[in-house]
Amino acid sequence: MTIIADADYYSHPGSASANPARFVNFNVSLAEAHKTGLGSSAALVTSFTAAVLSHYLDRGQLALDSDLGRARLHNLAQAAHCAAQGKVGSGFDVAAAVYGSCVYRRFSPSILDSLGDVGSPDFSRRLEAVVEDSNPSIQWDMHINKKAAVIPAGLRLLMCDVDCGSESVALVKKVLAWRKENPVEAALLWATLQKGTEDLAEELQRLAQASRANSHSFNDLRDIILNIRSLAREMSGKANVPIEPKMQTELLNACCQISGVVGGVVPGAGGYDAIALLVEDEALPSLQAFLDSYITASSNEEGPVRGKVRLLGVKQDMEGLRMEEPAMFADWMP
Repeated sequence: MTIIADADYYSHPGSASANPARFVNFNVSLAEAHKTGLGSSAALVTSFTAAVLSHYLDRGQLALDSDLGRARLHNLAQAAHCAAQGKVGSGFDVAAAVYGSCVYRRFSPSILDSLGDVGSPDFSRRLEAVVEDSNPSIQWDMHINKKAAVIPAGLRLLMCDVDCGSESVALVKKVLAWRKENPVEAALLWATLQKGTEDLAEELQRLAQASRANSHSFNDLRDIILNIRSLAREMSGKANVPIEPKMQTELLNACCQISGVVGGVVPGAGGYDAIALLVEDEALPSLQAFLDSYITASSNEEGPVRGKVRLLGVKQDMEGLRMEEPAMFADWMP
């Protein structure tokens, strides 16, 4: 079996073309690849799981284009991904890979904790019950709302690669360790950050409706994003984890000075690998020109590090799992 990934999941080393094809052999192992923070691990697990299910099961047993089929794929991919990642993370990346853009509330970790170790007695029976959600005492309780995940007309959500990939699992584990040691302080910060996230979703929905009446005031949206960034930096300091490191703060602040850039954050678990920006359509040329000449500056154990920032060719999408035409993979088939 050959597993390939869209080039925008990874930073492009110097040996790669400046305008690579959709799928590129970077001549490095997966462990050595620099990720852009788009959820490549979850996308890989989800697509691999879907491919295996599609190969071994006919549509009568599992139709991946049906609500029930996607739910079962989601459940199995969550189990596989959490096992591979050490059961750390929200599960949002897998949900987005299956369902597309959505507002997501994670499932209770106890659902997957109930599986026990792979190979333990009756593991397959327990896994089947979890995947099919057939055990009344252990029900999936995540919430997926696609209608709430909207981007107003005239705006697009973009990603920029900073080519300093971070290990999400390592970052998350450090934050969770701080949370465990400081439960009261962490709970307050968590609740405030949750409120900021809910405010962001509500404002985007309001603007999506108002845009039909040609209302394009993004001041409240800017303030909400700035508040979320402030809370992320506060968590960075308290947990001693680079959720929004100084290098990323400088890049985000510089981008936000460009007319038409509404705001941005360091997505996911944070770190050095990427930033996400909400940008008005007409601001794209100015943003691209700025990034073409922008040089990041950071440091590691070996000394100063300088690098370029690349605007990825991706944006928000409501589509999740999709069956592709085999012809597009012809060059990769034996």
